[in-house]
Amino acid sequence: MVGELEFEKPVIELRKKIAELKEFTATADVDLSSEIERLESRLEKLEKDIYSNISPWDRVQIARHPKRPTTMDYMDILFTDFFECHGDRYFGDDEAIVGGIAKFKGTPVTVIGHQRGKDTKENIRRNFGSPHPEGYRKALRLMKQADKFGRAIITFIDTKGAYPGKAAEERGQSEAIAKNLFEMAGLSVPVICIVIGEGGSGGALGIGVGNHLLMLENSTYSVISPEGAAALLWKDSGQAKRAAESMKITAPDLKELGVVDEIISEVKGGAHRNLQEQALLIEQHLSKSMEILSKMDKSKLIEHRYQKYKAIGQVSFAEEMLGMH
Repeated sequence: MVGELEFEKPVIELRKKIAELKEFTATADVDLSSEIERLESRLEKLEKDIYSNISPWDRVQIARHPKRPTTMDYMDILFTDFFECHGDRYFGDDEAIVGGIAKFKGTPVTVIGHQRGKDTKENIRRNFGSPHPEGYRKALRLMKQADKFGRAIITFIDTKGAYPGKAAEERGQSEAIAKNLFEMAGLSVPVICIVIGEGGSGGALGIGVGNHLLMLENSTYSVISPEGAAALLWKDSGQAKRAAESMKITAPDLKELGVVDEIISEVKGGAHRNLQEQALLIEQHLSKSMEILSKMDKSKLIEHRYQKYKAIGQVSFAEEMLGMH
């Protein structure tokens, strides 16, 4: 079955069994209601056990689910009057990053996000959500425009990483990402970043410097993929599960480390189970962030962003210092 995750198989099998019994009850003159009720009770307990104890590697698999909602999926629900803008005014247009002007509950905003495809053809067109330098320059152009006109900026992060190919390097991939980090730090409008899938390396950071960093419960945010880390550390990408356990790349871990401001709950089984309900959960957190940040003036927003990143890691540093005395 496409998109079937290994840890979910017991739940899927039990759901199939219940569906078969219901179908048999409907077509045959047999009352199996007590058996169905017993299995549904067992299913409820099994779902609770599995989905409340999801391992880091399981979260990686959910974040990579082929049916996981993309930036455009959320844009269609969360915003109105979206007008997409194209091109970086230097080289061309990169479809791995989409962006434009929209309204969030009547308020004009600039929305930018990584965009991967829903099928092979679209994935090739969008380079599997891995942007070239022109994608980051397009994003920066839109952010500067938002800064000029006083529009809040909302970004959706969902990429394995920036494209590492020769052409991207020739056009200044590293410089494009570095410039975005520098410029985003000094924007005088609210910047809200939401990790909706994989947040990989500098490719994620290129549109990820903000006042508030929100993260979906089953998303990941990391300097490198578990497979890449395993290949570097143990010369074996097959130990990706072990790497995921130790890298602290999940939302709960990153919230504890102070990297993430808020965790957005996901519907049972992951965001791909119910797009509408998941979008509503995002909307609630987005509204809260907009309300808080809209009360800050320009200088306060910049200072808030500075203090946010300055504070990351202080807890670990303090514990290390205590251990030395």
